Amino acid sequence: MSIDHQTTSTVIRSARDVHALLAEKGSQGTKTKAIIVLALGGIFMDAYDFSSLAFGITAVKEEFGLDPLMTGVVNAAIMVGSVVGAIFGGMLVDRFGRYKLFMADMAFFVVAAIGCALAPNEWVLIFFRFVMGVGVGLDLPVAMAFLAEFSKLRGSGSRSQRVNAWSPAWYIATGFGYLLVLAVFLLLPVAQHGILWRVVVGFGAVPAIVVLLVRRKYMAESPQWLADQGDLRGAVDVMRSHHGLDVELAPDAESARTTVKARTGHWRQYGELFAPRYRLRTIAALCVSVFSTFGYNAVAYGTPLIIAMLFQQGPLVTILSALVINLGFGAAGGLLGVGLINRVGARRMTIIGFAIQAASLLVLAIVGIPTGALVTISIAMLAAFVFAQAGGPGANLMSYATLSYPTRLRGVGVGFNEAIKRVFSIVSLVFFPVLAASLSTGVFWIVALAPLAGLVSLLLISWDPTGKDVDAEDQLG
Repeated sequence: MSIDHQTTSTVIRSARDVHALLAEKGSQGTKTKAIIVLALGGIFMDAYDFSSLAFGITAVKEEFGLDPLMTGVVNAAIMVGSVVGAIFGGMLVDRFGRYKLFMADMAFFVVAAIGCALAPNEWVLIFFRFVMGVGVGLDLPVAMAFLAEFSKLRGSGSRSQRVNAWSPAWYIATGFGYLLVLAVFLLLPVAQHGILWRVVVGFGAVPAIVVLLVRRKYMAESPQWLADQGDLRGAVDVMRSHHGLDVELAPDAESARTTVKARTGHWRQYGELFAPRYRLRTIAALCVSVFSTFGYNAVAYGTPLIIAMLFQQGPLVTILSALVINLGFGAAGGLLGVGLINRVGARRMTIIGFAIQAASLLVLAIVGIPTGALVTISIAMLAAFVFAQAGGPGANLMSYATLSYPTRLRGVGVGFNEAIKRVFSIVSLVFFPVLAASLSTGVFWIVALAPLAGLVSLLLISWDPTGKDVDAEDQLG
């Protein structure tokens, strides 16, 4: 990379120049900010679709006459789909690019949301929940790649901050879902409350349609991915149009074409995640994801079930509590995590978060079924758990999965991490209702083991992806 002193343009000769300039400058254009917003919009849809059935699962159970096991299967269907979507999505996003896959996965959200809302029985609902999960699994590797590759390496607006922004977006979406539940709950006659879940789930098609309508004006391919494919002209064009950077292609740049295209988007890249350079990073990412997700699905996703069944509260208290916990404490914790990540680092933030979660669950286990003032304490512990999740392990599981690998492996890294994470999500979603029904609040003793295990794993593995230039490391070989 060199500066043309006559034109002050930065001259691009290789993929290394593209990576280095974007690591330093990031984005200076409003179109790039729009891409960040649209990527976070994808996260919003992921979260909304995951959580939209959380409150309504009780109504689904009653309408279709489901036992606890089938209730768990309905819950877990979206996770099974996300495993499939993540495995294929991680590979496809590295092979065919971020833009094409982002456009494709929007269709899954529209079709699945409408299909779920109109489901005549549990099997149709399970099918469309599976389709919805495929869309989520495809979307997360794409969204994380956009957030990382349209941001600079360090400072305000860094890759760590923008990747971690997925967390407040997730909880805002979840809180919005409960806000919609509350509005529909209050507007619908009591006799029609049974269709509440259909209205809320079906609404998930709306933001996906909006994204499809505005995509052509703002979306563009990642210049880092284009450069790694040898398309330096395309990379330079996007850097000009979307990043606001004054760059030009050197006349001899064609001779600098990379050979990465032959090495990206193939199944064997999943094996590379366990090569000596990446092995500990992959293990650390998996530990953060698996242990935080087990707790999240049991506590945050299961908040309505916990408040209604274990705390024995009515529907209005359940809706309001879930709304405040997610929109208030979840979003606040996520925003705090974004603000502190550059200074504190992903590893320390995650360790602190796991410690708070373990303490919260132990208090819940000791309190048992709350009465009187203990109800407030127990709900406060749920809020503390979600706050710690949003700012700690829940946010940084994506930092570990996204920022531990270079551009050519980023989709595969996120996809693999998501697939393994969702397998454990399936276990927690299927068996948590069963364990809660048999153990009551004693289930918190078991769930507390997850953040404790996550805490120990990060104390043993010192890798922190914050501010690491993994693309420069990859270029050096």
